[in-house]
Amino acid sequence: MSGINYVTKETLEQMKRDLNQLKSKGRAEIARAISEAREKGDLKENAEYDAAKEAQGLHEAKIAMLENAVVTARVVEANSIDTSKVSILCKVTITNMANKKTITYQLVSEQEADLKAGKISVSSPIGRGLLGKAVGDVALVQVPNGNMQFKIDEITV
Repeated sequence: MSGINYVTKETLEQMKRDLNQLKSKGRAEIARAISEAREKGDLKENAEYDAAKEAQGLHEAKIAMLENAVVTARVVEANSIDTSKVSILCKVTITNMANKKTITYQLVSEQEADLKAGKISVSSPIGRGLLGKAVGDVALVQVPNGNMQFKIDEITV
């Protein structure tokens, strides 16, 4: 991940807690698994050892990704958001022009995205298509199965 990563203060704190957990307990558990597998004999034919080493690589990659996300994080406060145009942390009520269904989404960072909670990432196709639009605008969004049009009905915090 590169560039600026806009998050809420709560999300940044959660990311720091997760990173600390991965670095302390997570690394200790991986080291213990490698040690136990190493004790079982020949490393050339030890599938358990290979699996533990692979898990260690994935764990370290996750730590690196989370460290990068924390370093590039910029905290956005809700009271500093301009609701004249769609931006991160805005709640946007849109109408699908094809089926006339109305839905409200909150645009958030990738780490906060949760479709079931109505939170979509600003880097998702719909999120990117809505950014910068004002109430009354129609956003043309390219999604995997074609193009969709959404009318911006309301922008709130």
